[in-house]
Amino acid sequence: MIRLFGPAVVVAALFVATTSFAQQVDQPVLMGKAAFGDWKADRPGVRRLIRPVDMQAPYLTESVSNGAGLADRPEGAKPILPPGFSVELIASGIASPRVVRLAPNGDLFVADSRANQIRIYRLTEGSAKPAEETTFAKGLNRPYGIAFYPPGNDPQWVYVANTDSVVRFAYRNGDLKAADEPESIVADIPSSHHWTRDIVFSPDGKTLYLSVGSGSNVAEGIGKEPEGGLEPWLKSQPLGAVWGYEQGRADVLAFDPDGKNRRSFATGLRNCSGMTVQPATGALWCVVNERDELGDNVPFEYATTVKDGGFYGWPWYYIGNNEDPRHQGERPDLAGKVTVPDVLMQAHSAPLNIAFYDGKSFPAEYQGDAFVALHGSWNRDIRTGYKVVRLKFKDGKPTGEYEDFMTGFVIADDAVWGRPVGIAVARDGSLIVTEDGNGTIWRVTYNDGPT
Repeated sequence: MIRLFGPAVVVAALFVATTSFAQQVDQPVLMGKAAFGDWKADRPGVRRLIRPVDMQAPYLTESVSNGAGLADRPEGAKPILPPGFSVELIASGIASPRVVRLAPNGDLFVADSRANQIRIYRLTEGSAKPAEETTFAKGLNRPYGIAFYPPGNDPQWVYVANTDSVVRFAYRNGDLKAADEPESIVADIPSSHHWTRDIVFSPDGKTLYLSVGSGSNVAEGIGKEPEGGLEPWLKSQPLGAVWGYEQGRADVLAFDPDGKNRRSFATGLRNCSGMTVQPATGALWCVVNERDELGDNVPFEYATTVKDGGFYGWPWYYIGNNEDPRHQGERPDLAGKVTVPDVLMQAHSAPLNIAFYDGKSFPAEYQGDAFVALHGSWNRDIRTGYKVVRLKFKDGKPTGEYEDFMTGFVIADDAVWGRPVGIAVARDGSLIVTEDGNGTIWRVTYNDGPT
């Protein structure tokens, strides 16, 4: 990468961010248009509540292409956190650290997607320093999701979601390298356009969930009805299923653990790029990248429970009964049948992963909340995202609020050094975060002192 700014500019930008954070006090929840801020308004503790009624009409602003200019991480730069939290660098210089998952013994399994491999980091107890660092498996195809089976403390397999398949490796606690070649479990997954495939098991271990993102922005060119007509299609397919080259996409699929008994679990999720199971309820959750080219604030991104048989709108509707103008009048039969997501986030924030906090080392009020990594998107005039946020829960249910937790990755309007992707809770209660802008992995701890 090319450094886009000199040291003085970088230091000044970091100083402004730090000073703004230091001056921040408890603020009211930002709602409505006030919640549609950009990166300059981001700092730990800023809270937002976005509701379906806050949705603007499409095309109020021009759709822009504003990809992030990646800069080298400034010397000594670290993410900014709330008071009492500290962050340490685990590793850097990784090609593409994406999903991170915790093995039952505490090892960090990291999908190094562009390098087509799975890496393992075994940390020294109570430290961010890796005691061991190995490559568990090579020769994969843009690996992303990772899951251990059966759930619990004694897994026999580690599953990996390639972009076009799901494979599994024989595994015993503590293995640092795969002993055998992978076994194919699910084959023939379409792999164009959205390529990230996440996987997770149900708490009872009987169901393997697989997310498959769409093959386009908004199903351009599929035609107004499938071959053979719409009525026969409706009788044979799940609610909201798409045909043509999008068939079987924008879905969460379900399988038996051996990859058999394939079935559709939920439809209309444009790109469910990260999934997890809520410990308190056993509910499946995912975070979704919504469609582009409708304006800066349309439509909202979201995190949601994934309901069996649920239809979430894509490509005909979004966030309830908001009809996409590019498919106007095509599916009136679906009006009123769209499941409204649980937590709405700013448009074009690009949420990629979600993890519930069930550790014990953070303050008690964090227990049961969820963290979401926002990667940032190209389709917004002044960028947002590029941070980790905390979704607020009460009695196991989302309040709809989310709060900035980990910021400081943006240097200027046209440059960032970090793009958060993976997030996981370690056995000691620390939070592990990956970002693929500079290829780093971080460990966040709480020490009830200055950051």
